[in-house]
Amino acid sequence: MNITGYKHIFFAISGVLVVGAIGAILFFGLRFGIDFTGGAIIEAVYTDTRPNAQDVEEELARAGFEGSSVQTTGENGLVVRTGIVSEDDRPAIHKALSLSESYLYEEQRFSLIGPIVGNELRAKAWVAIGAVILAIILFVAFAFRHVSEPAVSGRSGAIGVSSWVYGIIAIVALIHDILIPAGAFAILGSYLPGYEIDTLFVMALLAILGYSVNDTIIIFDRVRENLKENARLHTHKDFATIINESLSQTFARSINTSLTTLVVLGALFLIGGAATKPFALTLAIGVIAGTYSSIFLAAPLLSVINKRKVK
Repeated sequence: MNITGYKHIFFAISGVLVVGAIGAILFFGLRFGIDFTGGAIIEAVYTDTRPNAQDVEEELARAGFEGSSVQTTGENGLVVRTGIVSEDDRPAIHKALSLSESYLYEEQRFSLIGPIVGNELRAKAWVAIGAVILAIILFVAFAFRHVSEPAVSGRSGAIGVSSWVYGIIAIVALIHDILIPAGAFAILGSYLPGYEIDTLFVMALLAILGYSVNDTIIIFDRVRENLKENARLHTHKDFATIINESLSQTFARSINTSLTTLVVLGALFLIGGAATKPFALTLAIGVIAGTYSSIFLAAPLLSVINKRKVK
């Protein structure tokens, strides 16, 4: 396996995906859910049959609640998300949900989120993501603090990179992994209801960060062990060779782990409720991006930086 030999191809693929994701975010924008903008969530379970979700959306728009989204849930339920409303608006919402009393339903939930709370949640979400990224840099730098010690010499000179480089490369891969789902949601959110940036999306991003960095650290750890072995046996292998060997030793594990995870997420997306579909899709895109970045982006970047260090 000579992944480092084709690193420029893999870097180009990542570059296209990241540029495309950024372009989608700039062009379509991110559609924030009521968790971050404020609004109401109403969950209704209908006694007999539920009305068509599109008919309810149109009825809500005629009642003055433009921009509301309606999703099916369970066998006879609907989840409605509207903009900022007050208690005085509930009769009008009830009339729209029942299509002028044509359908009977029981209100399971009616939650109001004010704009101040929404802005606070959005700020805390960014803080959470930033804190996780900082913690990952510090953890990787600490875990690999002795990684350069066995890096004696290879055919092309001294090999190995600083422990901080491992941390920074891990963050580069993580940025790659969260930009791609965000770009996908910018596109999907422009055409499909429910694909919004909400607390579930942030939870999915945090899960992706953990999943991806775990995969990356396993590969980095194998590189570290092979560096120690190279120093102990004085085999004088160059860094690119050690990286390729490390990738060969971890490739099957990374792919198999990702495939089994995707099977579970696929089942959740296909048979889960409407509210969980965006969450499952976000995780699935992140798992694919994270597996790709760990193998084809993070590890080859070690070789590139080592070459520049040698020069």
